[in-house]
Amino acid sequence: MKRLSTPLLVACCALAAVFTGACGERSPSNQATPAQAKSPTGQVVEMNMASMFPTSLTLIGEAAPKFAEKVKRASGGTLVLKVYEPGALVPGLQTIPAVSKGSVDSAWSSPGFFSGTDSAFNFFTTVPFGPEAPEFMAWMYYGGGRELQSEMFGKHDVHAIPCGLTPPEASGWFRKEIKTVDDLKGLKMRFFGLGAKVMDKLGVSTQLLAPGDIFQALQLGTIDATEFANPSLDEKLGFYQVAKYYYFPGWHQPASFLDFFINRKKWDSLSDQHKAVLEAVCGDMVTQIVAEGEATQWAAMMRMRDQHGVIIKRWPPEILKAYQKAWNEVVAEESAANPNFKKVYDSYAAFRANYALWHDYGFMK
Repeated sequence: MKRLSTPLLVACCALAAVFTGACGERSPSNQATPAQAKSPTGQVVEMNMASMFPTSLTLIGEAAPKFAEKVKRASGGTLVLKVYEPGALVPGLQTIPAVSKGSVDSAWSSPGFFSGTDSAFNFFTTVPFGPEAPEFMAWMYYGGGRELQSEMFGKHDVHAIPCGLTPPEASGWFRKEIKTVDDLKGLKMRFFGLGAKVMDKLGVSTQLLAPGDIFQALQLGTIDATEFANPSLDEKLGFYQVAKYYYFPGWHQPASFLDFFINRKKWDSLSDQHKAVLEAVCGDMVTQIVAEGEATQWAAMMRMRDQHGVIIKRWPPEILKAYQKAWNEVVAEESAANPNFKKVYDSYAAFRANYALWHDYGFMK
């Protein structure tokens, strides 16, 4: 990651203003206590929030209660999110559909987990062979990504706010070394998003499993290999106990958005102040998650390599080329079959083509 983008700086400034108003020092004559704080309607607003990820999970799971606490502080205690573990209200993979139906108020998840409804939702989480964090944010905030996201989720009565951004993922855990593309054929593998369609083309049988189900499936042999996230998260789930070959780079997820999802009617019922609190805190969460994510990966890699015998590998050029060729085929097929996919991909691809001039000249190689 090269630098913080303008959206992050704006969000951080907005959050600072909100916190100053709610929690900053005041003169004794007008200082408010939490008990005195009121929402614009005079009542505390409480909402349930179903998390896709266990809150014990490093980075992306731990972020859910941190987000809820920041919202409570920034609102002066007038907006309260009650966080529920996966399965407590609905299964993890059903969090966004539950928001759509109105059976839960809100969710902490990632847009790609709604891709069973439409494959185009994957673009709002990550894109194979796509941009790193700064460029991805540029498209999302200033290149039309958020408008497309709002349009698509709005049709399902969901309001989505980008609320976290994780660094590049690892490419996967394998029991044996993968030397050629043929070594992939016949493998059963947990895989997320559009990258799964790429792996399917190369003879891998993919399935999407919730985080809490992956280790057992790998241990029991239900799957032969898995990808999940970046090293600090993968270490937490203990995949190294079963598979020792750990491949990079994560061509399928160079950067990944997390979102706060809220039922459209619930969002519309909130005051402008509470909407601003959620937007500003989400901006702060993007900053915190990408910074923590970038700061913690090398230590996890060292521990797994030095203490647990993990063999860290980088894909050879010929296999990466095979992945990219398959990805180009997926783009062509999905664009022909799904108008929404084509619409989002065309926006994304046009932005990247223009951004390339800045990227090629503006950054050190």
